[in-house]
Amino acid sequence: MTERYARQVVLPEVGATGQQRLASASVLVVGAGGLGCPVLQYLAGAGVGRLTIVDHDRVEETNLHRQPLYAMTDIGQPKAEAAAATLRRFNPEIRIEPVIERLTPQNVGSLVAAADVIVDAADSFAVSYMLSDACLAAAKPLVSASVIGLTGYAGVFCGGGPSYRAVFPEVSVDGATCATAGVLGSAVALLGALQAHMTLHLLLGLEPSALGRVVTFDARRLAFGGFSFAGSPEPQASIPFIAPDAVARDDLVVDLRGLDEAPQSPFAGARRLTVSEIETLLQEPPSNRRIVLCCRSGQRALAAADRLRQGGRDNLALVALG
Repeated sequence: MTERYARQVVLPEVGATGQQRLASASVLVVGAGGLGCPVLQYLAGAGVGRLTIVDHDRVEETNLHRQPLYAMTDIGQPKAEAAAATLRRFNPEIRIEPVIERLTPQNVGSLVAAADVIVDAADSFAVSYMLSDACLAAAKPLVSASVIGLTGYAGVFCGGGPSYRAVFPEVSVDGATCATAGVLGSAVALLGALQAHMTLHLLLGLEPSALGRVVTFDARRLAFGGFSFAGSPEPQASIPFIAPDAVARDDLVVDLRGLDEAPQSPFAGARRLTVSEIETLLQEPPSNRRIVLCCRSGQRALAAADRLRQGGRDNLALVALG
């Protein structure tokens, strides 16, 4: 064992046995942005043996104030590759695999199956629900976090505890993002570091378990909070995300994006409605056709689906078009 890990091996909670557990572990990190950067940095520093980084984006200058794995010379490069290169220089003893892809219903199952712990650092409702469904089915723990503005949370779902859907069955319709609401780099770094700690907590088998717990942080008030959701019931039915090529010819496709956002829908014959207009479908005669709701991130599709389900329609599917 190298001197690299001496300061954590001396901890009774780690020791030589714990360090070997970390070296043998595999962690999937989805998202290499503001949350993913501290997650990756601290997991690599701790000696987690295999890190798989999934991110389809490229480095932009607006990322640099909160994503310290990247430099000006990385602008335009795929984040997964740039992050992997930095981490290899940081710790050449571990294995790092960049995957330059968007997380989709097609690849989520195989990616989750190959990891011991899954970290949701994408800050996307579609990604969170897709990962939660896959982790629940595979009994793998999911460490998820989100930060908007000066508030955020991190929690541990699935893996024997309740799923993300059990805690967050509904989403906000406002669609706020870091680009529209803003975010402070130090706040997102703190939540990312907390995700890394929760992941190490799980890998080391520390007690009490982090499963079924959410920690919240208000950066304006400098206040931590949180709650336990152990024992929360799973929703009786959930609406799946599907791949665009899984949309059938006889599906009723509703594209929730505006014409200014997407002048042309990828689905021929798709209707154009907003979330506030979606209830007009409830005024039409009942049909056995599946309704497929599409938007960029999946957030509006989830909100529209909730309204349709409250109106008695349950043959639904969602598509996040990116």
